[in-house]
Amino acid sequence: MTDAPTFLAADHVSFTVPDLEAAIAFYTDTFGARELFRMGPLAASEIPAMPDGRDWMEAHVGVAGATLTLAMLALVDNLNLQLVQYDAPGDRNPVPPRNCDAGGHHLALRVDNVDKAAAYLAARGCTVQNIIEISEGPLAGKKNLYVRDPFGHSLEIVD
Repeated sequence: MTDAPTFLAADHVSFTVPDLEAAIAFYTDTFGARELFRMGPLAASEIPAMPDGRDWMEAHVGVAGATLTLAMLALVDNLNLQLVQYDAPGDRNPVPPRNCDAGGHHLALRVDNVDKAAAYLAARGCTVQNIIEISEGPLAGKKNLYVRDPFGHSLEIVD
């Protein structure tokens, strides 16, 4: 049996977006994220195949025939956000999964005021759900809020 590595810290979360420039603008303007770097476009058709015949994208990111461009943003002090735009393959699904779907996910961000965040994010194109006010249990007195960014990604805002 192989020894387990030491897992050190979170590095980044990645969202696939339909329009990289618009997503960069949203996250930098709305959250104050800072762009660290960009890569691409990287096209499987332009990278030599692997020795086993698979294309580079299939071997490394699990998507045969992919063409992608990515940007890494410093989102908050302890987490980067990678935004990726795929231009191929043609059969990619343009709709992000719902929270209840297999592969469903969300990114949670802590704020100083959930009510203020709800109004702020709604004004910037997010779909804002109702605030959850927790009255009992280990999170009594806390508020949570689910929103969808303009690209359909689920975010949770917590205090």
